[in-house]
Amino acid sequence: MRWAGQQIDAETPGTLPGLGSIAGLVRSVTTPEFQGVTFHEVLARSALNSVPGSALPFNWTVNPYRGCTHACRYCFARPTHTYLELDTGRDFDQQIVVKTNVADVLRRELARPSWRHERVALGTNTDPYQRAEGRYRLMPGIIDALASSGTPFSILTKGTLLRRDLGLLSTASADVSVGIGISLALGDEELRQRLEPGVPSVRGRLDLIRALRAAGLPCGVMVAPVLPWLTDSTDQLDHLLEELSAAGATGVTPLVLHLRPGVKDWFMQWLAHDHPKLVSRYESLYSHGSYASPSYRKAFEEKARPLLAKHGFAGPSAHRSEPIRGMHATRAAGAPAQQRLF
Repeated sequence: MRWAGQQIDAETPGTLPGLGSIAGLVRSVTTPEFQGVTFHEVLARSALNSVPGSALPFNWTVNPYRGCTHACRYCFARPTHTYLELDTGRDFDQQIVVKTNVADVLRRELARPSWRHERVALGTNTDPYQRAEGRYRLMPGIIDALASSGTPFSILTKGTLLRRDLGLLSTASADVSVGIGISLALGDEELRQRLEPGVPSVRGRLDLIRALRAAGLPCGVMVAPVLPWLTDSTDQLDHLLEELSAAGATGVTPLVLHLRPGVKDWFMQWLAHDHPKLVSRYESLYSHGSYASPSYRKAFEEKARPLLAKHGFAGPSAHRSEPIRGMHATRAAGAPAQQRLF
């Protein structure tokens, strides 16, 4: 979403480079609860983002935040911060843009006669349930706006803060199709703390899956990214899928790490520090672009397919959505139409 269409206030002096020209900037805020993090509160003129003609199972998204305190070294959304003249590394983790009026703007857009009640996806860029949501509480208004307008929606998150809104989501699911996806790829807690330090624990997200299922809501899981030679062994995948099955996940989508320009450098810095012996192997694996070599991806699919079947996740998918450059599997018993990852 470009900021050029959100002009409300004149340039605000004293802001970070680039942010002085962000249209709609109201103020920049720091707080002791979020040490090292600055929130840049803006008034947005639009909430719905159109993504027409894509291979995705939705044409509209809502992104209440830009930047993310999860601080995942591999996050594909990092390059979006360059539009604000901020870097894709620490700035992305610590300079968080907050659309404080997003729910009100969304209500107006959904009330337009031209709105066709197409599925809206949240969490496709940065996480709507990152820690900032605990401060700004934007999601309850967004959920209510979508449900009350008869608009189906989905949420993809790593944030256990979603548990706060289980009641709202259950109520919404009585009126519209609601899809919930949890991102959980690193079963090793020590590795998680080094690679995605702001993300809730593995155990916390497994408990969230259980809570969602107990509330009668679907819960697909994105096992993404799978990290070559770090989390892709048969034993590691077998153990993680066993835990996801026990927690009640209704679908699993494993996706191999991809490294876009602007992300690759940040990730490779981490790899050189934590796993220097893997640097040359990664450089070779990703030498032709953002995605791992076709031979690696094919070998991974052949490895993962029987493990998915072993733990009750069988294909082809019964979900409407198809994976993006990866596989998608649902529980073998079959899932109703509402149980979609997106």
